[in-house]
Amino acid sequence: MKRSLKLVLTILGAILLLLVLFVGGYVLYMQLNYYRIEDNTALEVANPSDATLESGTTYKALTYNIGFGAYNHDFSFFMDSGTMTDGTAVSGTMSRAQSKDIVLTNTQGALDAAQAQDADFYLFQEVDTKSTRSFKVNQRDFIEQAEPDYSSIYAVNFHSSYLLYPFNEPHGSVLSGLLTLSRYSVSEAVRRSYPVDPSFPTKFFDLDRCFTLLRLPVDNGKELVLINSHMSAYDAGGTIRAEQLKLLNETMQAEYKKGNYVIVGGDFNHALCDTITTFPSQQNVPDWVFPLESSDLSAGLGVVKAENLTEVPTCRSTDLPYVKGVNYSVVIDGFIVSDNVTATAQNVDTDFDFSDHNPVLLSFTLN
Repeated sequence: MKRSLKLVLTILGAILLLLVLFVGGYVLYMQLNYYRIEDNTALEVANPSDATLESGTTYKALTYNIGFGAYNHDFSFFMDSGTMTDGTAVSGTMSRAQSKDIVLTNTQGALDAAQAQDADFYLFQEVDTKSTRSFKVNQRDFIEQAEPDYSSIYAVNFHSSYLLYPFNEPHGSVLSGLLTLSRYSVSEAVRRSYPVDPSFPTKFFDLDRCFTLLRLPVDNGKELVLINSHMSAYDAGGTIRAEQLKLLNETMQAEYKKGNYVIVGGDFNHALCDTITTFPSQQNVPDWVFPLESSDLSAGLGVVKAENLTEVPTCRSTDLPYVKGVNYSVVIDGFIVSDNVTATAQNVDTDFDFSDHNPVLLSFTLN
């Protein structure tokens, strides 16, 4: 009996030791492979154009978070949770797209929806190039090959080693970023690093948040400073987003004071234009939703209010599959412009067929 007990304890001890070694080794692997991309990194402008913007001419820009091709109506995301109005707790279940075919279908659908607007500039977010979650589909190549007449600028904002969580379906390795397409000459492209949460283990799961800043010459000697931005979402209390907004404000203000035109498009992960409770749903307002007020922005800059603001949301909750009128929805995507730009906007209704976001189209004139 004693010999049998000793054997059992030895086996259990060996298993525990192996488990400790595995966990310790994995944490070391993640730490050794963790890094942040340096701030103010120059970006390549592929397929450069020599066309120059003209003041007094109307142009179009479109922003669209394509959600790495995973988000059809059936998709819910494992990192999202919320509550129904009756108090029932709900949580997303999926860490990867359901199949490679779905990624290809959603990427093509999102691209078709974007191309239908015939914009001069496209600002895409969550564009994967080689990620487990999107079956290694290179969405950047997919989009660039479909738009050969545009200049292209890509900035990585999510790069991670193999994430083992969730254990039933690991999120895997991720390489993803911001893709900007332009019909007009870009004289400079720079990647600016946003502040992020450096705590353990959050830093391994969060994005290497950034925005891209493009300089485009205008015929009157000024520049259009076009920014593609994707701010933090999983940020309890909004502390990191406040730091990110501070950097964005400082950047916008500095360019505005130079006399340049400033346009910022993207996924702000803030409720824009008082839309926190605009759209009917059977869910409570999620904890991550914070408003972006006019007073939060530097003087001379403001959010462009979409003409159909109360009709079309731009983001739906992903803690459960999508059913219109059930999921919480809000406007968090759009554009900030300086007051030397005349602009109107429309939220483009795709009914969230290809992403958990809808695109937003901006028509603008440089005064």
